Amino acid sequence: MKKVAPLRYDVIFKKAFSHPELFTALVKDFVGIQLEIDEVENDKAFVPPVGKVAIKFDLFAEDKKNRVIVEVQHAHYSDSYERFLYYQCSSMVETIASSSNYSFPITVITLVFFTGKKAPNSDSGIIVHDFEPKDFVTGQLLTNIYPRKHKLFFVFTNNSTHKDAPVPHREWMQAIYDSLDKQVDETKYTNPSIQALFDVIEQDKITPEERARMKEEHNHEEAETQKFKEGEEKGWKEGKNEGIKEGEEKGIRETARNLKANGKLTEEEIANITGLSLEVVKAL
Repeated sequence: MKKVAPLRYDVIFKKAFSHPELFTALVKDFVGIQLEIDEVENDKAFVPPVGKVAIKFDLFAEDKKNRVIVEVQHAHYSDSYERFLYYQCSSMVETIASSSNYSFPITVITLVFFTGKKAPNSDSGIIVHDFEPKDFVTGQLLTNIYPRKHKLFFVFTNNSTHKDAPVPHREWMQAIYDSLDKQVDETKYTNPSIQALFDVIEQDKITPEERARMKEEHNHEEAETQKFKEGEEKGWKEGKNEGIKEGEEKGIRETARNLKANGKLTEEEIANITGLSLEVVKAL
């Protein structure tokens, strides 16, 4: 067993996949594209920002020869689908600036890895949102009118035993998941790039600065989780109280309706007994 730093932390995730060799190997297995890149940028931001909300990519690489941009994001529990869809669209819009018309000069692909949130699909743990036009009836792809195959992948690694995920994908997902308990069994993996990944994040190779950032992330994550739980509990209590109140009001109206049907009391008397307004009683 090898002791490693968990890939749940941004600082470790970036440490690992900032290596062009590991980045290209990951992209090759998930997307099927062999990138030709010399560097991977950390915390990439567009200046000036696209739209009114600034964005920042954890890992960003541009293959200028093949005109492909690949972004890799490490997502937290509270991160939403919409956030990364906005990132994807912003990247696509940004590329238009270098085009003479509205044709996208570059294909944009975004990979988002969740290490804490459960997958909404139990079969593969991978969701793909593409921007390819299809015939409404037949579903046939119309690549002739829109050649750029932009794609947004959501990869949920917390349950990496998804039976329908392709083997290369599943092995990366399993490797990321295995790192979370700080030790991995290298003998389970045949992919040499995953072996290299474990070497990079080996505990003895983590710097004091990286350890400090891991602690900061851990504290922030705990506070965020506690805040989420408190909000969830508050919402449940408010919903319960609202339900009780709604039930009580419904019961009072039903009582007033029965008294009114009985015909022995005036509407004013019913209003006084039930506490309802005279207008409400008259409307029953």
